[in-house]
Amino acid sequence: MTRRLISTGSPFERSFGYSRAVIDGDLVFVSGTTGYDYATMTLPEDAAEQARNIFRTIGSVLEEAGSSLSQAVRAQYFVTDRNYCEPVLAVCGEFFREIRPAAGIYVIAGLLKPEMKVEIEVTARLPRS
Repeated sequence: MTRRLISTGSPFERSFGYSRAVIDGDLVFVSGTTGYDYATMTLPEDAAEQARNIFRTIGSVLEEAGSSLSQAVRAQYFVTDRNYCEPVLAVCGEFFREIRPAAGIYVIAGLLKPEMKVEIEVTARLPRS
């Protein structure tokens, strides 16, 4: 299978030199995604709402790739404050309760912009034919 790049149209992708996702073989690697609504380039203040936006973005990207959240095998969650762990993990449970990919949550010093509270990376499989 040929390597294929997927974009959400975010201005960050071209200017920072990355793709929202890369399909390579039977895997889809979704880049670290923050909580922007890319249609309006707005970012909710609430960490849980940022996480919901992230899952909507990742879900769309996976669909475009021919996969879905149900095919996720790995997830990494990054938050900028310990107090965001439980609200973000509750949102993760909304989307992954039955799927349960291998996952980890990390409290980090910060993200690119101070208003960014959460970033999520996902790896998913393409469905077997």
